[in-house]
Amino acid sequence: MPFHALGLAPALAQAAAELGFTTPTPIQAAAVPAVLGGGDVLATAQTGSGKTAAYVLPLLQRLIASPGHTPRRVRVLVLVPTRELAAQVGEVVRSLAQHLPTKTKTAVVFGGVSINPQMLALRGGADVVVATPGRLLDLVEHNALKLNSVDVLVLDEADRLLDLGFADELSRVLALLPEARQNLFFSATFPSAVQELANRLLREPRRIDVPGIQVEEAVVVQQAYLVDTNRRTQLLRQLIKTQGWQRVLVFVATQYLAERVAAKLHQGDLYATSFHGGLSQGARKQALDEFKEKRWDVVVTTDLAARGIDISQLPVVVNYDLPRSAVDYVHRIGRTGRAGASGLAVSFVTPASEAHWHLIEKRQGLSLPLEVVPGLEPTEVVPVVEAGGGVKGKRPSKKDKLRAAALHAGGDPLKP
Repeated sequence: MPFHALGLAPALAQAAAELGFTTPTPIQAAAVPAVLGGGDVLATAQTGSGKTAAYVLPLLQRLIASPGHTPRRVRVLVLVPTRELAAQVGEVVRSLAQHLPTKTKTAVVFGGVSINPQMLALRGGADVVVATPGRLLDLVEHNALKLNSVDVLVLDEADRLLDLGFADELSRVLALLPEARQNLFFSATFPSAVQELANRLLREPRRIDVPGIQVEEAVVVQQAYLVDTNRRTQLLRQLIKTQGWQRVLVFVATQYLAERVAAKLHQGDLYATSFHGGLSQGARKQALDEFKEKRWDVVVTTDLAARGIDISQLPVVVNYDLPRSAVDYVHRIGRTGRAGASGLAVSFVTPASEAHWHLIEKRQGLSLPLEVVPGLEPTEVVPVVEAGGGVKGKRPSKKDKLRAAALHAGGDPLKP
C-alpha cells in the first residue's frame, strides 16, 4: 500500500519516499488515518518502527489543509524527554515538510544550551514546536511563545517523560494549553503512570497497539558472554577485532565508566569516544554526528542513547553493563536491526549479574547460552549475600528484614 493511499498529499508522499519510506510501516498505516481523523490517539510503537513519521505526516497534512496566518501561532506542540530526540524529531519534520506548497516553520528547543538563540528563532512565531518540557516553560516565562492556540499536543516517548521526572513540568505545560485540542500519545510501553495520564487527558482515544512489529526481533541476533567484571574491556576489544565489527554502540552504567572504557579502547588502537549527559550539547552532537558518519569505531554511552536516537545501519550493540530492566534491554538492542537491516546485540554477563540476566531472559522470553571465550574463562566467586543483589523480586522485603532483626533478638514480630 503506497503512502498516497492513506490520504496524504503527493508532496508528503514524495518526501516520505526521499527519506526511505517506500511503503507505510504497520504503525504508520494505522496511525496516519487515525490522526487525520482528528480524534485522540493512544499508540504503542516499538523503537525503529517509524512512529515519528506516523504522526508528523498527518499533522503536516492538516497544516497545509488549513494554513495559518501571519504572525504564526504554535499549532502543533511535540513534547519529548531528551535533547537528542528533540533534534531528531525536528529533523524529520523539516525533511518531510521541504516540498510542501506552504512553508512550515519548525522550532526545536531544549535545555543545556543558551536560551537566547532559541528565543530569536521563535521571533515571528512557529507552526510546529518540538520541545523538552523544562526549556519550553522557560521560553513561556520569557514571553518567547504562547501555547493558548495549540491545536495538537503530541507526547513522544510518553513513558520516558514520566520516568525522567517530568510529571510536574508536564502538568504545568498542560495547564497552559487550550482544552479543545487533539492529543496524541506515542510510547514503546504504557506503564500505569502513562495509562493514568491518558485516562485523564484523552477523550475516547483510538487505541493503536502494534506489538507485531517483530521486524527488529527477527533480524537482531542476540548473544551473551560470561566474563569476569575486570576483563570485560579485554573481551570487548578482542571481539571487535576478531569479529571484524565496524561500528559498535556500547552501553555502560555510568558517565565515569563511559569515559574510562572509551579511553582504554582508544589506547588499544580503536577509535572510541564517549557519549553521555555530562558532555556539553555541542560535544554530544559532534560525537553522534561523527559516529553516524562512521568516523568512530566505538561510542561508549549510558542509557541516554537507549531511546530517541536513530543511527542507520548500526551493526552491533553491546551491553557492557546489563540494563536495570527488561524494558531498557529492549530499547538498547533496538538501536540495531532497524528498518529491516540485520544487527547483533551482545550482553556481557558477570558472575555477580548472572541472576539479573536470567530475569531479563525470563521477561523477554529468551534462552541464550552463556558463551565463554577461551582464555577469558570467569573465575570470580560471588558471595552468597550478593548473589541476588539488584534483582527485582530477590531483595529482602520489609517483613524479611523485620523477621531477621527479630530473630537476632530472640523472637519473630510477624508471629503472634
